Amino acid sequence: MTIALDLSSQVKFMVGIFAILNPVGAIPIFLSMAADRNTQEMHVIARKAAIAVTSILILSVWIGGGLLSFFGIGIPAFRIAGGMLVLMIAIAMFHAKTSPASHTDAEKREAESKTDIAVVPLAIPLLAGPGAISLVIVDAHQATNLIDKILLSGVIAAIGIIVWLVLRMAGPIGDRLGTTGLNIGTRIMGLLLAAMAVQFIADGLIVLLPGLTH
Repeated sequence: MTIALDLSSQVKFMVGIFAILNPVGAIPIFLSMAADRNTQEMHVIARKAAIAVTSILILSVWIGGGLLSFFGIGIPAFRIAGGMLVLMIAIAMFHAKTSPASHTDAEKREAESKTDIAVVPLAIPLLAGPGAISLVIVDAHQATNLIDKILLSGVIAAIGIIVWLVLRMAGPIGDRLGTTGLNIGTRIMGLLLAAMAVQFIADGLIVLLPGLTH
């Protein structure tokens, strides 16, 4: 069954990518990094970050599988590795924290001295980190033809627009939801990601160790 014929797969892909990007959860970090910028500058940063995230993930759709083949990595093994990485991120999100897999303290300190934080570290690795890229590559592997990959790219573009809108409205959203509201949203996304991560790991293990199904 191809993604082009399976609407539920498209919805699952969109929810999963949005959950792991978690732009709402990134609002406090974005506001702290851009604290010395005016509103116009923050809007520019939001636009650049959204474009960078969209470009990275769409690139992963088209070349991710080829890179795995080049390094001799099978999809089942990548599912397990990616699932473990996503699970680590999900657990951190469930505790309303940013996973160390997304960015390090050193990167955060470097960001504070940067004049342009849109691409690094906001887009990479805070939003489109290793977990998001892994999720895209795994789902893109199910795209069996050109139409499927175009559809996946379209879904990512739509999510990129949502990321842009969320970051552009970061101030009002942060004020409206408050710390508690943002943390609740992050925990919900983390729970969804944890379930998806476990499924990734299970699917990979079933292929590598078929005896588990007997």
